[in-house]
Amino acid sequence: PSEPDPSLLSCSEGVFKCPEDQLPLDYAKIYPDPELEAQVLSLAIRCIHSEEGCRWSGLIKHLQAHLGTCGFNVIPCPNRCSAKLSRRDLPEHVQHGCPKRRVKCEFCASDFTGEAFEGHQGMCPQESVYCENKCGARMMRRLLSQHTLAECPKRTQPCTYCAKEFVFDTIQNHQYQCPRYPVPCPNQCGTPSIAREDVPTHLKESCNTAMLLCPFKEAGCKHRCPKLAMGRHLEESTKAHLGMVCALVSRQRQEILELRRDVEELSVSSDGTLIWKIADYARKLQEAKARSNYEFFSPPFYTHKYGYKLQVSAFLNGNGSGESSHLSVYIRVLPGEYDNLLEWPFSYRVTFSLLDQSDPSLSKPQHITETFHPDPNWKNFQKPGASRSSLDESTLGFGYPKFISHEDIKKRNYVRDNAIFIKASVEIPQKILA
Repeated sequence: PSEPDPSLLSCSEGVFKCPEDQLPLDYAKIYPDPELEAQVLSLAIRCIHSEEGCRWSGLIKHLQAHLGTCGFNVIPCPNRCSAKLSRRDLPEHVQHGCPKRRVKCEFCASDFTGEAFEGHQGMCPQESVYCENKCGARMMRRLLSQHTLAECPKRTQPCTYCAKEFVFDTIQNHQYQCPRYPVPCPNQCGTPSIAREDVPTHLKESCNTAMLLCPFKEAGCKHRCPKLAMGRHLEESTKAHLGMVCALVSRQRQEILELRRDVEELSVSSDGTLIWKIADYARKLQEAKARSNYEFFSPPFYTHKYGYKLQVSAFLNGNGSGESSHLSVYIRVLPGEYDNLLEWPFSYRVTFSLLDQSDPSLSKPQHITETFHPDPNWKNFQKPGASRSSLDESTLGFGYPKFISHEDIKKRNYVRDNAIFIKASVEIPQKILA
């Protein structure tokens, strides 16, 4: 008897249901029908994989035999790799894709599973490979590390002396320029090898045979000798060197004086206006009171570029008729660089002002101002002689002994922050400036 169809089984013991109408069936009344079975098995059908491309058709009874050879039928991998695939794809899988396949390395002849061979590929020590430095050498992989480390002409290697990296076949040429390569002293002084870049310093400072100039060369000594002999030269030439140094000091002193004069000339104002700040006014006034006719001198200034050189002086405690009661101010002509190009006597209008330092936003400043035209007969406005200096106190300028009294100077803000400002300006016609 044939096995009962599982679809007929029911939960109730011994009772089955029809798969079509679900009515209960008696198992004792179920029996095989050979004739119907033969009739069914003789029906013609297509392969169950016809939609996938199989063109087989035949009787039902031949289907099972066909599926045993059908290329589209899914079967498990014979290597038990868990893959299931169509029979026609199986050869490719078994030969190339199956991780359980057996593969033999063509280089070392070792046997691997497909999975292990993937890790072995590119790592086989017997495989022939080219040097990675592109030197052209080819060898088994197991020999490559030794070749790269010690044999390859294109390997990099640090210079023994300067530690920079170079390709091995160029390092010999590098040593001809290497700054740290040891070389002998060119003067053969016996010093052990010296780094090439240190040779100039050695010759200049350390080499006993190097020729040196006398340390007094700036003073004029022309002597030149080896370093070892320099001490003797210095001992023998002390007197001569001292004379040279004295002469040098004298020349330098003269140059300093000339430079100082040049700097003073460059710092002199040349726009015809002087604003002279006398700081520490209270102390200087006391000093003037203690010393009769004590005169303070302003910085010099020029009336215009290439013009007359003038200077203002002030007696804080007064002079002449203003002594002990007034501030006196004067102006005089100094010897200038351009006197030979100018007209004499000096004849241009001069204005003195004591500046009011009051805040202009609070009240209009009230400067003390006096103006005069020089008297051409006054000796101070003649062309000055070369012997006169800016501090020649015997030559009094032209001005005002009673410019402002001690009482008036205390008013407003003529003295502010213990300082006063005296302004002197010269009116030069435009034609003289052209």
